[in-house]
Amino acid sequence: MDFKKVYGIIKIDDYSATPKYLQLVNSILNGINLLTLVKDDLLPSINELSYHFDISRDTAEKGYAHLKKLDVIGSVPGKGYYIKNVNFKKTLKIFLLFNKLSAHKKIIYDSFAKTLGDNAAIDFYIYNNDFSLFKKLLTEKKESEYTHYVIIPHFMDNVESVPALINTIPKHKLLLLDKLVPGITGAFSAVYENFSNDIYNALNTALIPLRKYNTLKVIFPDNSYYPVEIVHGFKRFCNEHNYEYKVIHDIAQEPINKGEAYINLMEDDLVILIERIITSRLKVGKDVGVISYNETPMKKIILNGITTISTDFFAMGEMAARLILQQDTKHLEVPFHLTLRNSL
Repeated sequence: MDFKKVYGIIKIDDYSATPKYLQLVNSILNGINLLTLVKDDLLPSINELSYHFDISRDTAEKGYAHLKKLDVIGSVPGKGYYIKNVNFKKTLKIFLLFNKLSAHKKIIYDSFAKTLGDNAAIDFYIYNNDFSLFKKLLTEKKESEYTHYVIIPHFMDNVESVPALINTIPKHKLLLLDKLVPGITGAFSAVYENFSNDIYNALNTALIPLRKYNTLKVIFPDNSYYPVEIVHGFKRFCNEHNYEYKVIHDIAQEPINKGEAYINLMEDDLVILIERIITSRLKVGKDVGVISYNETPMKKIILNGITTISTDFFAMGEMAARLILQQDTKHLEVPFHLTLRNSL
């Protein structure tokens, strides 16, 4: 049987972070929205889909199962799969662009997708903090009929070129996530962290346990995509409370001394820091303090509990989705929390 029409509307992008079964689902629904697919149109079998698009049978089966759950397709023994219902419309088509994929970004994605519900098709891409890849993806996708562009804008190069590129996106379609970018004009949506105030306020909340230490050090690697505003808030706290302080770029080379408290941003640096403290025979939470960015389940357990300062990643995804659903152009600041544990 000739499925040329169906094959023409199904798009499977190996570079997309959207699961392939959802790419299959979104393609079929988009075909219905465009009236390319109509009621009773036959669809390829699972084996035919798997062969034609070089995807696993499990992926094809999962995609069809999701479409059946939405009551969009049906199946009849001997006839196969077919379009059962053309009344299902995805009114939102979202281009979601993250700087990297991590446990925290997954929380944001899951919360964002769950809050939007089945009413949205999400094309999800990762640009690995690389401006050239970001520009390529954005340029290629600008001609698509997206209702919204949701972007986490963290870069390690060409920072000065970012505003001009993002400003090419229609502002009613733009939502900046995690970070505001100076130079973006117009009425756009944003859900952001206030990096300078967040660390300043968190350290103030931890002032009593911090009093056992005379020096504070923040581990801020060179060529980091983390905003320099974190350092500004850190220095502001230290100056106001008369702490000796230091910004460290390489924790592997830094002497570890009694009476110091360390704030780390990167997970790899936390491992190195803990190894070096253990080797030095200093006691965490008594001789040396440790505060780690971003809450994870493991930090509740490591060294009998690592103190964390962390944005609410679930709230970030949920807040972004609600701005889209409400067609709102507000700028919302995400809650930021200190969780005190034995490492301080």
